[in-house]
Amino acid sequence: MTDYFILLEEPRRPWLEPESLKEKFLARSATVHPDRAHHLGEAERAAAQERYTELNAAYNCLREPRDRLHHLLQLELGALPKDVQRIPSELMDLSLEIGKACRDTDAFLAEKARATSPLLQVAFFQRGDEFTDRLQQLRQRVNSLTDHLTGELRQIDAAWQSGAAPRNDLLKRLEELYRLFGYFARWTAQIQERTVRLSF
Repeated sequence: MTDYFILLEEPRRPWLEPESLKEKFLARSATVHPDRAHHLGEAERAAAQERYTELNAAYNCLREPRDRLHHLLQLELGALPKDVQRIPSELMDLSLEIGKACRDTDAFLAEKARATSPLLQVAFFQRGDEFTDRLQQLRQRVNSLTDHLTGELRQIDAAWQSGAAPRNDLLKRLEELYRLFGYFARWTAQIQERTVRLSF
């Protein structure tokens, strides 16, 4: 398994500064970009393409907190982190609320698709704004939770670097954060999908 931290010359840790990571990726990828190898033989061009593809994969993995944690946990534990599907009790109400909002939006969109009268379409347009507002409020709540999680990830990173806490305890909490980032990403995608469909 390729260690993406090594590939981008980053320390193996839970938090990476996005701008610094981007700068390193751009600098490294510029040196191996396939356009620089167009005058070389087929094998060298293929190797350049492979290196560039691997750098892209490393950057895309390490720039997203959930993907970075997945990779870090896999490297540290020697196995994939478990994707437990049980939503924490403190998030159950929000999960149910998002699920209901998505179902209500889907029903509204199906009803709107059946409307042929211009008069009805105007009414649906106005009702659509209400659904959009409801989804945006939910998205703001998820964004707030994600921001809070990112703050905790930075705190864990400080303890990780300083050795202030046992590594096993940190890994256990990082695995929990990995799952939480997954829930939040899934909810954000569900809300975004409905918001886009409402805009048409």
